[in-house]
Amino acid sequence: MAEEADVLGQDSDGDSEEVVLTPAELIDRLEQAWMNEKFAPELLENKSEIVECVMEQLEHMEENLKRAKKGDLKVSIHQMEMERIRFVLSSYLRCRLMKIEKFFPHILEKEKTRREEEPSILSPEEFVFAKEFLANTETYLKDAALKHMPPNLQKVDLLRTVPKPDLDAYVFLRVKERQENILVEPESDEQRDYVIDLEEGSQHLIRYRTIAPLVASGAVQLI
Repeated sequence: MAEEADVLGQDSDGDSEEVVLTPAELIDRLEQAWMNEKFAPELLENKSEIVECVMEQLEHMEENLKRAKKGDLKVSIHQMEMERIRFVLSSYLRCRLMKIEKFFPHILEKEKTRREEEPSILSPEEFVFAKEFLANTETYLKDAALKHMPPNLQKVDLLRTVPKPDLDAYVFLRVKERQENILVEPESDEQRDYVIDLEEGSQHLIRYRTIAPLVASGAVQLI
């Protein structure tokens, strides 16, 4: 993969800007997104630009391999690298679909109430999938059970019946950028709030809710 990729990012003011990444940096971004998505209890912001760029890079690698000499050791190495990238990419997308299926009412409600300037956690394709999953679930519940019940019991509030993501779950993380004065909320009434500093390169076990904004900003990496 010798070509650079253009990926939309955000500057310090929150405005979108185009970032040029090398192939190695692009794959590193994908792996970071994959690890964060894998270990975060909630669905994170979609990285559709990275996914699209990685798919384009895979196509370029395929074309380069077709022109390579048969029997060249480099061909086998590149093929293994392509399989590794495909695994990470498919695992990332599969993880997101599993979360959508698990938390679909809350995800759609969050999408409906977000402000226009806020980034969407769903890609356009994921939004269609979530809406269809909601419609199919409601149809199944109606046909299988609700229509056979008394009229006053024929409605189900999915926001109340489907569990929310557990934002108080503990996660492991590695600090990429030093952070100061991180407020840690107490776990019980007997405890008090306290403040910690996160040193670059350090690793911690901490409640996800406390560091969720740092995961979104890229200051920490879930591991």
